[in-house]
Amino acid sequence: MRIPDKIKNISPSQHKVRTIGIVAYPGVQVLDITGPLEVFSFATFGLKEQGISNKQVYPIKVIAEKRGPITTMSGIQIIADTSFSEAGKDIDTLIIPGGDDLDALVKNTQLVTWIRSMAPKIRRLASVCTGAFLLAEGGLLDGRQATTHWHFCDRLAREYPSISVDPDKIFVRNDFIATSGGITSGIDLTLALIEEDWGRELALLVARYLVVFLKRPGGQSQFSTYLASEAVDRHDLRDLQAWIVGHPTADLRVDTMAERVSMSPRNFARIFLAETGTTAAKYVEKVRIDAARYYLVNTNLSIALVTEKSGFKDSETMRRAFIRNLGVNPHNYRAYFSRPDSDS
Repeated sequence: MRIPDKIKNISPSQHKVRTIGIVAYPGVQVLDITGPLEVFSFATFGLKEQGISNKQVYPIKVIAEKRGPITTMSGIQIIADTSFSEAGKDIDTLIIPGGDDLDALVKNTQLVTWIRSMAPKIRRLASVCTGAFLLAEGGLLDGRQATTHWHFCDRLAREYPSISVDPDKIFVRNDFIATSGGITSGIDLTLALIEEDWGRELALLVARYLVVFLKRPGGQSQFSTYLASEAVDRHDLRDLQAWIVGHPTADLRVDTMAERVSMSPRNFARIFLAETGTTAAKYVEKVRIDAARYYLVNTNLSIALVTEKSGFKDSETMRRAFIRNLGVNPHNYRAYFSRPDSDS
């Protein structure tokens, strides 16, 4: 396989071997391990393909209480090649994945103690998904900003009040410690670590090879919006929500939506809120924001055309919605997240 892109801006000082340690334990989420592992592996592959380095620049050790097979949450077994007692100061970056049994995880005192003992010996410490709870239990996130899977952010904030929890961030960096959100966000974080080590060109090369964003647009909320606000019991409302997502430019006033499901506007508004936990108007606004995000990131359409295609009344209405929900206006959102190869 050939990677056509050519990397030009890597200095000799960046040619370092950095050993990655990835923790494994019974019930661990397999993608929390294999996601970062594959990103690091493709970085090595890319450098070799480019003729830049023949070294295994990211040797990987899977570390567990003892060597041998570990049964993951999905039932797939992963082989740990290093035990806690064998892992030493050669680890550059230690990654702590999440697992299925959060209560058992934080009560694993041996694991928590070992992570805490490793923290002063390594250059970077990172968690994926609920792995943040292991860092929190060890006191490593006290006084820091952090994130975890959006579904568990409230629990992390409640049980560890000294941590400033940001439920929308894909990942958060604090000095040498990083925490990432739900599952695949470990890929986003690992790309950022590669960019830190080798520069943007290699990180972009790996992202393109894996067919993922180098910097994913938006935060975790974009993935939880529809799931968290899906109607619980009523099929008619679920069907309406699906229709709204597919038709953001339609007439989505409350009166019109109510008529579509054969309800009075007042009854519709009451039932929608009770079923979804959000108002119909707020749901429509988030759908339109997500549509606008897509056009801002993936096309070179003007702001006026993005406004039209995402269903907002005018550009000022869209601007206010972006600032209210994302803390950034559409122009800056595009500058932060747009892809260099966006289609016109």
